[in-house]
Amino acid sequence: MNYIAQIINYIRKAQEIAAQHGFKNLLQPGLVKELAVADIPGHEVHRTKHEPDAYDPANPNQKFEYLSCFAGGTFQLDRMFKSPIDKRAKSLERIPRNTAIYCAVFDEESPLDVITIYEVPVDVRLREAERQLDASRNEISHVGFTIKWAQHNGKGVHTKQA
Repeated sequence: MNYIAQIINYIRKAQEIAAQHGFKNLLQPGLVKELAVADIPGHEVHRTKHEPDAYDPANPNQKFEYLSCFAGGTFQLDRMFKSPIDKRAKSLERIPRNTAIYCAVFDEESPLDVITIYEVPVDVRLREAERQLDASRNEISHVGFTIKWAQHNGKGVHTKQA
């Protein structure tokens, strides 16, 4: 069996397991990384796309957004509207609907391994998103921030053991 067939067979098996747990499309963008992050604090990943990324299974009202990047990268919320006001409010709602924002840095050499996770308070992230949208010249923007910003404004809640 060639390597491509092996890869496809492993992905098929992973999809079978995912489907048994309600995940219809394991290859949906970002889902595998959400699963990798959720496993660390014991969160459960939402099965639908337009919900927060995860929630606390002991208290489903506690919801979490996961942002990720590789070392040296930036965390981003994409397609955030500066205006009109109704679209801005709807896009910003992706932040305060959560209990916390988790910013996960993945290992570029081993892209399923989480190096560190920062927990950023929702109100801090919302203020920064509003500041960036106010300063943007575009009606639709990606709102991003660096790992240093997450370190300074959040707290480390996980570091990979060597």
